[in-house]
Amino acid sequence: MTSHTPADTFPRQYARTLRYTVGAPRSFSVASDGSRVVFLRSLPSTGEAPAGSDRANRLWTLDTATGEERIAADPVTLLGGGEEDLSPAEKARRERSREGSAGIVGYSLDGAGALAAFALSGRLFTADLATGGTAELPVEGPVVDPRLAPDGSHVAYANTAGELRLTRTDGSGDRALAQPDGPGVTWGQAEFIAQEEMSRDRGFWWSPQSDRLLVERADDTPVRRWWIADPANPGTEPAEVAYPAAGTANAEVGLWLFGLDGGRTEVVWDDEAFPYLARVHWSTGGVPLLLVQARDQRSQRILGVDVATGATEVLVEERDDAWLELFQGVPAWTPDGKLVRISDGAGEGGARVLVIGDQAVTGADLLLRSVLAVTDEEVFFTASGGAEETDPEPGWIAVGRIGHDGKRLSWEAANDRPFTSVTTAVHAAGVTVRATAEPDLPGTLVQVARDLPEGVVVDVVATVASYAETPVLTARPVFRFAGERRIPAAVFLPTGYDRERDGLLPVLMDPYGGPHGQRVVQAHNPHLNSQWFADQGFAVVVADGRGTPGRGPDWEKSIAFDFAGATLDDQVDAVQALAEEFPLDLGRVAIRGWSYGGYLAALAVLRRPDVFHAAVAGAPVTEWELYDTHYTERYLGDPAERPEVYAANSLTGHAAGLERPLMIIHGLADDNVVAAHTLRLSSALLAAGRPHTVLPLSGVTHMTPQEEVAENLLLLQVDFVKKSLGI
Repeated sequence: MTSHTPADTFPRQYARTLRYTVGAPRSFSVASDGSRVVFLRSLPSTGEAPAGSDRANRLWTLDTATGEERIAADPVTLLGGGEEDLSPAEKARRERSREGSAGIVGYSLDGAGALAAFALSGRLFTADLATGGTAELPVEGPVVDPRLAPDGSHVAYANTAGELRLTRTDGSGDRALAQPDGPGVTWGQAEFIAQEEMSRDRGFWWSPQSDRLLVERADDTPVRRWWIADPANPGTEPAEVAYPAAGTANAEVGLWLFGLDGGRTEVVWDDEAFPYLARVHWSTGGVPLLLVQARDQRSQRILGVDVATGATEVLVEERDDAWLELFQGVPAWTPDGKLVRISDGAGEGGARVLVIGDQAVTGADLLLRSVLAVTDEEVFFTASGGAEETDPEPGWIAVGRIGHDGKRLSWEAANDRPFTSVTTAVHAAGVTVRATAEPDLPGTLVQVARDLPEGVVVDVVATVASYAETPVLTARPVFRFAGERRIPAAVFLPTGYDRERDGLLPVLMDPYGGPHGQRVVQAHNPHLNSQWFADQGFAVVVADGRGTPGRGPDWEKSIAFDFAGATLDDQVDAVQALAEEFPLDLGRVAIRGWSYGGYLAALAVLRRPDVFHAAVAGAPVTEWELYDTHYTERYLGDPAERPEVYAANSLTGHAAGLERPLMIIHGLADDNVVAAHTLRLSSALLAAGRPHTVLPLSGVTHMTPQEEVAENLLLLQVDFVKKSLGI
């Protein structure tokens, strides 16, 4: 890690370094022969430039025999020192993935891991990872999501005109495979809902034989249009956004098989009953696999595709009274043709288990989170504790491996500590790359390990260097299971706090508190923001109540049709339980949060003013009818069928109950949680005669704002909370 700029403050450093991710290695792949690891990382700062100021990722390789690292592609060189020019489509993709870095932000490899392809400033480049040579291919851009054929002969790519195109890697033969047949049609690009809510950012997939592709066709014509204006620049034309709000139409999504000659066959399934295309897998182990979901996400099917006719066969059908969760890496095939999946229903007592073929190979003691790789003999996965009595501490995530027969379970340990927090991991050809974090060490440790002959013990052959900046402060989380429900929690006290001298502290709850947002993790950097708030004179509490991941299906699904109940109750229970051990002044409790955390913060002062005495709500959802289909209907159902559920979980309907100070912050360019949420709540509060503060952020999206804005934003929150609590 690199040292920080001497005059830095934490808020500036935190924003400038994109939460200390600038300079950290990421996006790992392993060559098919295990000879090299490929990854992205920016360069360390030089001269007088502040650390973390270079956000441009380079493409790197690491030789697993020697540990030597080498730049395979440098965007500064490739662009001749010029600035990047991002198309609106690429900017939208980055917003969906919360991508704030620059340069090379993604790449694909051929099957051997010898050739890479990537988009840069809308142009298409390849890099020979063996020789270090790079080449620009002449194509019809701006390019979106280029992907190499496994044999390295071709690159397929989408472009901003909605086409899917194909070119040879020698730069010849660029041509369109599919072109839009309507104004709202795109080929080869994941639709908004897939990118924002399904964690599917791909829209086409190569066959293992490199002779055909599966290609998504999306038509967003049925989707309602919204316009995002820039009030600070009234001469600017509003941006048109196709936004599928709860209860309204989604994009129409289909899938087609294309030959390299342009011949096409439509893939057919019951898309009326199962309109969501959630996952696609194509490997040598079997036919292409699709995971399709019903609109209410309470039923889903895994389908096998006949590549000759486009017909599909139902391989597995699952149902759940609450909803069915999606997981990374599944469904998949083993090389010998066994289906690999993660299921909430196949294990004993509804445990979330790994299923290979017809056998659940893990039990209730583990909570499966993702599949990383499937080899000839084993499946690599991430997991955390499933049963409460087996949890050593809240927030651990580990990499495990298990045989196809359910035997030989072992753990990939880092520094002899298997139960830390794995931030990412990949495996191929007997080589594992894992990035792990620990609460007492800044950043992440990225190690490259090679299997020893017995296949259980691993041998670390290299550590991938990190150029991420060292934080100017140290996080000191104290982990606990709080209350009778054993709510995972972390407590932060001011640096240098002395109980006899300083007494009880005002409390600042700092949750996300909702689905897919685990905050209590065995790591250091994710807690820096909370520690900074603690150092302003607060006892900060982060609590992962019901609905958050990491505790099992029952924990996550207990919020079905009721956001406002369980998630708020658990924040109350956590702070009251922790006050029995920590110096928490329950007469001075504030709460802050962003996105779902912003919703929860505003909800807290509206519903429980007896517990919460002030709130800062950033980018809150205030009316769930204004949020998107896939997320909202999963948890609350169809608003036409359950209007009472939406009314009970909205904030605007409870505006008259506000008795405590409330600050609402919102980026006016946010196309995920649009500013209408805050404006509607503010209007309802004004109509009810309830004073409140609104802080609009011009030009800011749902992502973290610029360095100067970020610093002042945090300072304004502290000032507001201190004044509100009488500090």
